Amino acid sequence: MNFRPNLSKDKPKTEGKSGQYEPVSNYMATDLVTFHLDQDIEEAIDTMIEQEISGAPVLNDDGELAGVITEQDCLRLLIDVAYHNQMLSKSKVRDYMTENPVTVSIDQDVLDVANLFLKTNFRRFPVVDQGKLAGQVSRRDILRAAKNIESATWRQSEKSF
Repeated sequence: MNFRPNLSKDKPKTEGKSGQYEPVSNYMATDLVTFHLDQDIEEAIDTMIEQEISGAPVLNDDGELAGVITEQDCLRLLIDVAYHNQMLSKSKVRDYMTENPVTVSIDQDVLDVANLFLKTNFRRFPVVDQGKLAGQVSRRDILRAAKNIESATWRQSEKSF
């Protein structure tokens, strides 16, 4: 698992924007590893390895989401060091992160997010609330949500075929 969700079993079940499915806030991880724009890339890589995560949000000085850094982003460092003779010690997270990541809203429902996962190759999306990072939702989080969708919802859609 990429991120360890901080889930409360007593969390109330609320509805998302569409009113039919739960919002991602009921399934997102909130206890996240985050990085800073000016953090050394080596330190970020070490943290990802130690924490067994494949990526994390990057925050600016105001605590706002500035980007996302992933293992794939960090692989570019290997190329820069090997082929461009770039010094590893001078590299910062800001040099390798993905800027302007695709995000989802805290009240977006799990069906919308599942559809977004199907349309992209992303493994996780930062979840924002009024522009601030509130958590992160992964494909696995959405699969967990799918198990909670009432079977009546599935039977109704089967009748329409």
